[in-house]
Amino acid sequence: MDVLSQLLQHKIIAIVRGVHPEAVPHIAQALYRGGIRALEITLNSEGAFGAIKQLCAVVENDMLVGAGTVLDAAAATEAIQCGAQFIISPSLEFDVIRQTKALGRVSIPGAYTATEVVAAHRAGGDLIKIFPASNPQYIKDLKGPLDHIPMMPTGGVNLDNIALFQRAGAVAFGIGSSLVDGRQQITTAYLEALEQKAAQFVQAINNN
Repeated sequence: MDVLSQLLQHKIIAIVRGVHPEAVPHIAQALYRGGIRALEITLNSEGAFGAIKQLCAVVENDMLVGAGTVLDAAAATEAIQCGAQFIISPSLEFDVIRQTKALGRVSIPGAYTATEVVAAHRAGGDLIKIFPASNPQYIKDLKGPLDHIPMMPTGGVNLDNIALFQRAGAVAFGIGSSLVDGRQQITTAYLEALEQKAAQFVQAINNN
């Protein structure tokens, strides 16, 4: 199964931001135990490229690893060279989309307005990140005329509303601090709680 198909099957991409590189594999393992199969490491995190490379070697084929907060083509190239299987941006960066597709990876550009969503899709975006995801009704409104475009709300998805986003038409979800809080100390207790929270997110979309 190709990467895009796996993302659409599992639906959740955990956003790992601001976590020390040495802690990333431990977080990934906790997420995996909770049932999550994809995560992004944001490039505005310490040692992000090295963390991507290290994690890809650790998880091998068990998890999909991507790069987030990718703002230019050079960063996309370096992330892919480190092993990133998908590239996510918070904004609509045409050069990032072009380079990502040229290198054979999944492109997930950010957009908000209907105009941006259509432009991102036409430029080659495989999955359009709706950011910030203000509320489920906004996704439903976008999906009205744009039901052919797969959308991934990010920046407002939590346990209380993920099922509502799914019912509104979202096909995937980027989940940040409501799942992985990079400000917390990475202790055994934290990792156990993270595993449980990951399982709750997975259950929320599977039961919907």
